[in-house]
Amino acid sequence: MLTTTIAGSLPKPAWLAKPNVLWAPWNLTGAALAEGKRDAVRLALADQEAAGIDIVTDGEQSRQHFVHGFLEAIDGVDFAKRVTIGIRADRYKAEVPTVTGPLVRRRSVHADEVRFARAHTAQRLKFTIPGPMTIVDTLADEHYRDRRRLAMEFARVINAEARELVALGLDVLQLDEPAFNVYMDDVRTWGIDALHRAIEGLTCKTAVHICYGYGIKANVDWKATLGGEWRQYEQTFPALAASRIDQVSVECANSRVPVSLLGLLRGKDVLVGVIDVATDAIETPAQVAATIRSVLPFVPPERLYPCTNCGMVPLERDVARGKLRALAAGAALVRAELGVRA
Repeated sequence: MLTTTIAGSLPKPAWLAKPNVLWAPWNLTGAALAEGKRDAVRLALADQEAAGIDIVTDGEQSRQHFVHGFLEAIDGVDFAKRVTIGIRADRYKAEVPTVTGPLVRRRSVHADEVRFARAHTAQRLKFTIPGPMTIVDTLADEHYRDRRRLAMEFARVINAEARELVALGLDVLQLDEPAFNVYMDDVRTWGIDALHRAIEGLTCKTAVHICYGYGIKANVDWKATLGGEWRQYEQTFPALAASRIDQVSVECANSRVPVSLLGLLRGKDVLVGVIDVATDAIETPAQVAATIRSVLPFVPPERLYPCTNCGMVPLERDVARGKLRALAAGAALVRAELGVRA
């Protein structure tokens, strides 16, 4: 009960990639890079275990970009043909690859990473993959020229990948869909269908992560325009509650999301963001516990999973470690009050 986990990413060591930078280039090449990624995964797992996190991730240590890291192995996505486009409804500009032909996955993209992480932790293991809508919003398309059709094609590719990862011992597959907070009409008309295609036949727990983005300036500035209450979730939660997804990961810490909206997710596990990733300030266990308590009237404790708001890759490693410890300690405080164990 009150099982702890994280949204996905952790900061990379400075010897692997430049600190405090999203999508930083690698500092190593060749065999040294492959070894460095593995070493970083060991450290990420050890940091989570030492903090007391129940469901761990590989910290996304082997990926430079949370979307492009998956796309790099997919035929039909041309990284030599990069263009700059507005993404997340033109919230900011990004240099993205282009879909130039049919999507073909000729080999597993992340099997080696899951196999390695599974061999180096006894904890339950979660792995993150970008969701179909967010992928579609993070590239250019010169082939399908239809966002729904392209999303369903990516959902097919994701499903093939996910089946292999589950066979390697994966406990939770999480699809990252920050685009769900931007294109609410599309969520209802084809976004949920794409999620269903992506998770079809999976025997592990499935989750979707919907937040307001990393703690970068473009996202912070956007949040400042959303008013006194952030009610985007109000439009998507009913559709998610009716979906076949098991878990929904949302942002709550230091946000303007009315916690009452979480009641719309009745019947789902809710991964409640109790750690703010947009600040270097490390929460106290008491602050984490207070956020958890605020959610309990709307999410029963057996369905509540204390989590981070989003990935922590832009933070200092010491800050991230402190936040991990606060996450676990805050959940422990509330468990003790409820008289239950994890």
